[in-house]
Amino acid sequence: MSCTNSPEAVKKLLENMQSDLRALSLECKKKFPPVKEAAESGIIKVKTIAARSTEILTALKENSSEVVQPFLMGCGTKEPKITQLCLTAIQRLMSHEVVSETAAGNIINMLWQLMENSLEELKLLQTVLVLLTTNTVVHDEALSKAIVLCFRLHFTKDNITNNTAAATVRQVVTVVFERMVAEDERHKDVVEQPVLVQGNSNRRSVSTLKPCAKDAYMLFQDLCQLVNADAPYWLVGMTEMTRTFGLELLESVLNDFPQVFLQHQEFSFLLKERVCPLVIKLFSPNIKFRQGSCTSSSPAPVEKPYFPICMRLLRVVSVLIKQFYSLLVTECEIFLSLLVKFLDADKPQWLRAVAVESIHRLCVQPQLLRSFCQSYDMKQHSTKVFRDIVNALGSFIQSLFLVPTTGTPSATTNQAGNNNSGGPASAPANSGMLGMAGGVTVLPAFEYRGTWIPILTVTVQGSAKATYLEMLDKVEPPTIPEGYAMSVAFHCLLDLVRGITTMIEGELGQVETESQTTTETASSPAQSSEQDFQSASDQMDKETVSRAVWEEMVNACWCGLLAALSLLLDASTDEAATENILKAELTMAALCGRLGLVTSRDAFITAICKGSLPPHYALTVLNTTTAATFSSKSYAIQGQNVQMISPSSESHQQVVAVGQPLAVQPQGTVMLTSKNIQCMRTLLNLAHCHGAVLGTSWQLVLATLQHLVWILGLKPGSGGALKPGRAVEGPSTVLTTAVMTDLPVISNILSRLFESSQYLDDVSLHHLINALCSLSLEAMDMAYGNNKEPSLFAVAKLLETGLVNMHRIEILWRPLTGHLLEKVCQHPNSRMREWGAEALTSLIKAGLTFNHDPPLSQNQRLQLLLLNPLKELSSIIHPDIRLKQLECVLQILQSQGDSLGPGWPLVLGVMGAIRNDQGESLIRTAFQCLQLVVTDFLPTMPCTCLQIVVDVAGSFGLHNQELNISLTSIGLLWNISDYFFQRGETIEKELNREEAAQQKQAEEKGVVLNRPFHPAPPFDCLWLCLYAKLGELCVDPRPAVRKSAGQTLFSTIGAHGTLLQHSTWHTVIWKVLFHLLDRVREASTTADKEKIESGGGNILIHHSRDTAEKQWAETWVLTLAGVARIFNTRRYLLQPLGDFPKAWDVLLDHIQSAALSKNNEVSLAALKSFQEILQIVSPMRDSDKPETPPAVNVPVPVLIGPMSAPGLSRPFMRTDSIGERLARYPASEPSIVTDEIEDLNLWWAAWNTWYRIGSESTKPPLTCDKLTFIPSQPFLTALIQIFPALYQHIKTGFSMDDLQKLGIILHSAVSVPISSDASPFILPSYTEAVLTSLQEAVLTALDVLQKAICIGPENMQIMYPAIFDQLLAFVEFSCKPPQYGQLETKHIANAKYNQAEWVALNYVPFAERSLEVVVDLYQKTACHKALVNEKVLQNVIKTLRIPLSLKYACPSETTWKLAVSSLLKVLSIGLPVARQHASSGKFDSMWPELASTFEDFLFTKSIPPDNLSIQEFQRNESIDVEVVQLISTEILPYANFIPKDFVGQIMTMLNKGSIHSQSSSFTEAEIDIRMREEFSKMCFETLLQFSFSNKVTTPQEGYISRMALSVLLKRSQDVLHRFIEDERLSGKCPLPRQQVTEIIFVLKAVSTLIDSLKKTLPENVDGSTWAQVIALYPTLVECITCSSPEICSALKEALVPFKDFMHPPASKVQNGES
Repeated sequence: MSCTNSPEAVKKLLENMQSDLRALSLECKKKFPPVKEAAESGIIKVKTIAARSTEILTALKENSSEVVQPFLMGCGTKEPKITQLCLTAIQRLMSHEVVSETAAGNIINMLWQLMENSLEELKLLQTVLVLLTTNTVVHDEALSKAIVLCFRLHFTKDNITNNTAAATVRQVVTVVFERMVAEDERHKDVVEQPVLVQGNSNRRSVSTLKPCAKDAYMLFQDLCQLVNADAPYWLVGMTEMTRTFGLELLESVLNDFPQVFLQHQEFSFLLKERVCPLVIKLFSPNIKFRQGSCTSSSPAPVEKPYFPICMRLLRVVSVLIKQFYSLLVTECEIFLSLLVKFLDADKPQWLRAVAVESIHRLCVQPQLLRSFCQSYDMKQHSTKVFRDIVNALGSFIQSLFLVPTTGTPSATTNQAGNNNSGGPASAPANSGMLGMAGGVTVLPAFEYRGTWIPILTVTVQGSAKATYLEMLDKVEPPTIPEGYAMSVAFHCLLDLVRGITTMIEGELGQVETESQTTTETASSPAQSSEQDFQSASDQMDKETVSRAVWEEMVNACWCGLLAALSLLLDASTDEAATENILKAELTMAALCGRLGLVTSRDAFITAICKGSLPPHYALTVLNTTTAATFSSKSYAIQGQNVQMISPSSESHQQVVAVGQPLAVQPQGTVMLTSKNIQCMRTLLNLAHCHGAVLGTSWQLVLATLQHLVWILGLKPGSGGALKPGRAVEGPSTVLTTAVMTDLPVISNILSRLFESSQYLDDVSLHHLINALCSLSLEAMDMAYGNNKEPSLFAVAKLLETGLVNMHRIEILWRPLTGHLLEKVCQHPNSRMREWGAEALTSLIKAGLTFNHDPPLSQNQRLQLLLLNPLKELSSIIHPDIRLKQLECVLQILQSQGDSLGPGWPLVLGVMGAIRNDQGESLIRTAFQCLQLVVTDFLPTMPCTCLQIVVDVAGSFGLHNQELNISLTSIGLLWNISDYFFQRGETIEKELNREEAAQQKQAEEKGVVLNRPFHPAPPFDCLWLCLYAKLGELCVDPRPAVRKSAGQTLFSTIGAHGTLLQHSTWHTVIWKVLFHLLDRVREASTTADKEKIESGGGNILIHHSRDTAEKQWAETWVLTLAGVARIFNTRRYLLQPLGDFPKAWDVLLDHIQSAALSKNNEVSLAALKSFQEILQIVSPMRDSDKPETPPAVNVPVPVLIGPMSAPGLSRPFMRTDSIGERLARYPASEPSIVTDEIEDLNLWWAAWNTWYRIGSESTKPPLTCDKLTFIPSQPFLTALIQIFPALYQHIKTGFSMDDLQKLGIILHSAVSVPISSDASPFILPSYTEAVLTSLQEAVLTALDVLQKAICIGPENMQIMYPAIFDQLLAFVEFSCKPPQYGQLETKHIANAKYNQAEWVALNYVPFAERSLEVVVDLYQKTACHKALVNEKVLQNVIKTLRIPLSLKYACPSETTWKLAVSSLLKVLSIGLPVARQHASSGKFDSMWPELASTFEDFLFTKSIPPDNLSIQEFQRNESIDVEVVQLISTEILPYANFIPKDFVGQIMTMLNKGSIHSQSSSFTEAEIDIRMREEFSKMCFETLLQFSFSNKVTTPQEGYISRMALSVLLKRSQDVLHRFIEDERLSGKCPLPRQQVTEIIFVLKAVSTLIDSLKKTLPENVDGSTWAQVIALYPTLVECITCSSPEICSALKEALVPFKDFMHPPASKVQNGES
């Protein structure tokens, strides 16, 4: 009104006033003169004031009573025209605020009168309004009067007046309170002591209030009185009042001026003491009312709920709750409880509708709801109001669906009580369905178990625009359209959810940002101070409090919300409604998740999940969770049981897909509706946007998605993305076009969902992974025991999640790969396994190719982490998994091979982990990887891994699945060794560096560094590992592998051994070579002797390899030869090693055990090796001659050539010169003359070994059977051939004992028979007399010995006799071949070639050769003292006596002939020696021996063979003659140096020879020759010659010869006498042949004797001899009668010589003297 003060306005006011007064005076001129006068005086007054006063308006106000008076009087006239004019004028004055308090009072009184007279009612109202609104002069009684006036006018009969009055009352009430507010505003700076309002009994004198406040107080108090139907205190004069109007006024005051009540205790008091009890009182009919039980006993004034009051009460309650909640906590609890009760099903429909509207008003005020929660739900002994509200809404919605079927009495009462018009309670339940059936546009509706409720558009989301709460004009309850209450309740729920979530999320966000800032400030040390910490802790407390509230709110409401929303979701047939419900469930789930309220979160998610799946779908994860959450699916809500209604199966939704359920047992098909798909999308949306808060509910979400994906037939493709499967997948899967277009979208969202996992925080990511893992476990359980297609959803998604989170793969790698490894990859279902492996290998490959920061090359830990699962896969037995693993390795090698670095051990470990039993293809693939590594990647890997490469390559060699792989792997080992050789220096440097580092680490930790072959330098260790691997392969069960490995091993040692440090050779010898020899020996000796039929397939096996034993023999041969060769070629390296003698002994031991093995091939090869190591004269270097590739052993060569170890056929030319070699081993290069003593020891060790081999191998077996092992000839030959070489080294110390040992071996060796199989190769045909090579060797050995003795020192010559003994033993073999133990031998002629029989050798040539050697040797050595002392000659004779005595009985006639000639030779040399030593007596025993020998030979007992020709006989006789000649020339002439007995024996023998030499059984024709006349003659002559020799030195000798003669003559006499006797008796019969022969012989002997006697010097012949001779004469004469012509002629010859005795008789004297 600022404009009213301007001069123009004032001027205008004055003019208007004057004109008003003038008009008044005019009107009243006639009828009302007093009024006219008053008007005219008024004009003067106004003018005066205008003229005098400077402040015109103030002056006017002061005089206002007078100024107003004329107008009041005008009103008093009751004349309408005048009254109107006056009222207008008064209004103008009021509007310029020029009315004083008194004037105002007068005006009001005047107005009251007009009112009582019912005049100008509308104008009155207008005036009052202007009066009260323009200024504040009206107070107290005047004000109350004005207000009563308005009320009175409200109750007139005129409708317009009524309404205008009502409006005025409302405005006036408002004005009163506005004044109070203005007054407070003016006084707000003055601080007053608030006076506590005691229970103020006198309610009128509210002394503490200011004037306007007092008015307002009085007014409000009276309004309460009026509504309560009590008399007012202040509004005196009220005649009538309606409760509805009173309630409306109360509501408007409360709604418009809440601060008045909140700031003034008096007013708060009114609220508590008056308003609330009033409301509660007025509510009572509604509370007590139960439909169908009309109780008449109720004392309430209104029996039935009355719509207008009830609705207004609810409005008041809404305001009270909204505005004064904080003041009226307890009261509000009551109101809210009432509200909840009004929703009960037994309340009238309209009541429920308005109650729902009221609740809706609350639901859109989240802060208010929050306060409820804090004030009630969080207090201990308080009603859980908030929870009840939500639950009530839930029950309400549920009750709307559970409409009892029509016809029951309760339903009719329900309708009557509910609806005065008696209209139907709801539309026909099936109208919606009819609509559908008729193809009409379907209304949005809820439909549940036959109840169909349309959804109406009630309000805009977020605002509670009520319909029935606004029906203030309606007296009767309105008809509520069907679905209205449901729609409002539905909106309540949605707004409730939206409000709560928005509020809490907002506050949460704030708290989070604040806490971030506080922590940031607190964490920067520069600014941190007490205050910051203080604020931070406050912040924390505040947050804790807020969080408690949020959690309580959610906890209070979620059950009810979920129950209602689930039901609605199930009932919804409208896509938009469904969308809203799902959105609400989603937001709640997300909120619960953010607050960490697991149970509620899971429950909401479960609801969405259930909505996604077909009804009654058996999904354990959902059912179990819900069971846990909603105990048996119902909650008691304050005594009301809210049933969780299970989904109705007969939902009228459009079916969009039919598919197979994912279950263990194949079931029928299930159908998906469009709503299921909608829910699924919500679920995806939830997971996508709120993944971070899902935590453990990922499990629910993913389980559901898995089942949906399965039903829809989506199958994982590469990288884990799901693609619509081919139609083939599920024959029962039917998809409509609607869903077909959706599928790519769904699959895309699914992929995006897992892609977005990269934005989750680590904890959430872990939840996701865990959920996927447990889902996968479930899928696996289902896939157990059947080969149905498993659900691969989880595995595929694990892969997808891993791939998108590569940047932080470390945090999820272990759970992810752990699950895939331990569970999926080991699953019996192959498809499941395959995917597990696919996922794992894809992850590993992706991890390796991903561009990490820092890159993998700098983050070795991560690289190893990524590769580790690849290694872990090795523990899985399924071959398909291992194949995947190996393919992955192959791909990694091809793509990442150069950058694997520290990952190499793992990768190599994978190849090495392939076991033998894992099938050929696996081994092949793994081997492919290894080949790739060896060909391409050796230079790129750390040198420390080379050893692993060696191990792995070696392990492939040991695989027995595929021989080619084993052989190739040995080739790889060769290539690896070449690589070591070429890159030696670099490898060595790197390894040494590494070693130093490890050493340092070990020292720091205080542990010992542990690696194989430790003290050797690392590079040498690498070699040793290689050698050791090859060594292992050398004892592989397969011969081909053994052979190849052996050749490679010895070749590598040969070719690259020089790279080793000198000291390492020690390890090579002991740990590699000898270890290998031990194992081979062990294997060979225990090998199976069973025959192997064939080598698999059609391979024929040569008979020399047809048992395992024979195959091992080859290996043993190879190994032993290789080791010996190394000893030979590397002697210069080995000898300086400390324990070379020990090594030498071990090697000899191996040679010995091989030589003594019962296998010809091995034993022979052992000897070759022996030979090889003995051929060393001085250390030989391999650079002096290129090594030629040796030939592989021919099984049994007859003679051993120079030996070279079998190896690979590659010549290795050594590049380094001797100079370099010397430089490399400066200290240990031996001089050409090595340490003699040590050398001698080595040779003696060799000799002992040789002796042991010899004595063991030739020892005859104890038992004899077919299987007895007899050493072969080549073996024995080789054995003996070694001796000469060996002897060269040991001859200086070779003692008699040694010679004895040698003799035994030679003897035994020669005695060994030959098996009949071998005989054709070794024995010549029997007719040829040839020595075998063994016999040659034996003789050579002896020859070497005797030559050595010959040139050796004197003391060696004592060995001669021993050599003679040896040779003589051999000579004896000619007559009695040696026995070999108990072994039966057959003569070669009787042996069958192919039977296992033993054939005796033909020892004759050997014995004869030995004899020749003896003779030769004796000729050279006859005079040696040793020979004389040791009676060698006697032994020779003794030996020769054997064949000589056998003569014709000798196995070979050459033998005795040779024996004779030898005897003659030996005697010709030996006899002079014997005579020389006659005195010493050393030959005494020889003579009898010799005599016996002569005797045995000349008078042999053996009969000459029948087929002996005459020429032969004569030749043999001439030999006899030679012997006799020897006697006559060499023995008899020296009779005086010879023992007498011997001479006697000789004489007897000659005597015998001269008579008895005839042989019986000759034919007549041959008799002349066979009589050995020559021999006889010779004997006789010798005898006679000896008898009558002139040189008789002693009478004794003469006596002997005379004795001999007399014996001879006596014998002749006897024979002749006997003959004559027989002749006479026989008569005409001829005498037996031999007697005839004998007589002829005697006659010849007589004639010979006489001849001899004549030739002898007369003085040598004894007289008596002559007498005896002559005495024969008569006897001879008597024989003349014989008829035999031969006898006659012999007689003639005998008689003729007697003519010489025919002397004339001499004188007796003479005769007697002589």
